[in-house]
Amino acid sequence: MTTEIIETIATDAGGARVTWHPAPRPRLVLAVSHGAGGGIGARDLVALARTLPGHGVSVALVEQPWRVAGKRVAPAPKTLDTGWRGVWPALAAPGLPVVSGGRSAGARVACRTAVELGAHAVLALSFPLHPPGKPEKSRADELLGAGVPTLVVQGGNDPFGRPEEFPDGPYELVEVPHGDHGFAVPKRAPLTQDEAVSLVTDAVVGWAGSLG
Repeated sequence: MTTEIIETIATDAGGARVTWHPAPRPRLVLAVSHGAGGGIGARDLVALARTLPGHGVSVALVEQPWRVAGKRVAPAPKTLDTGWRGVWPALAAPGLPVVSGGRSAGARVACRTAVELGAHAVLALSFPLHPPGKPEKSRADELLGAGVPTLVVQGGNDPFGRPEEFPDGPYELVEVPHGDHGFAVPKRAPLTQDEAVSLVTDAVVGWAGSLG
């Protein structure tokens, strides 16, 4: 993994933390935040931080203020957006196009704020299309309203929204077969856990390479 650079940033929602994994010759910054139930140690975020710098993309793993403060429950979406806005100037400081990303709740934040913040594109990992078992409570409008090139990477068995449940729209969707909300696959699946994670990183590497 690349050398980490940790930066603490004051926001109106409290202190956030950014762990940078810089590319030797960066052309993009990929900023990704965690979900409401986890941190930047999620398998997909760790894999992206390990892989993308070798492809010219510096990765910034962002810990929201509630997580830095040691709280177990994420605040309301409005507060998450406030924290993300507060971190954005530091993400844009290298002077490179910034891809706004996140997993689960972090993906929703990225979609909601992309146009406002001037994001180059959006990466939505495990986008929570609806609460488990409640497809009528759709959050598709957030995804469809991102307003910039968007890649969704979704587990085939994600209870927050399987790929076939997603509406047609101006975004790309890559499925991780048999993956759950954390891209974990059953032992009986025809692909290994490492192969499932590689599907995520390969999709993001290819998509990032296509961004102008």
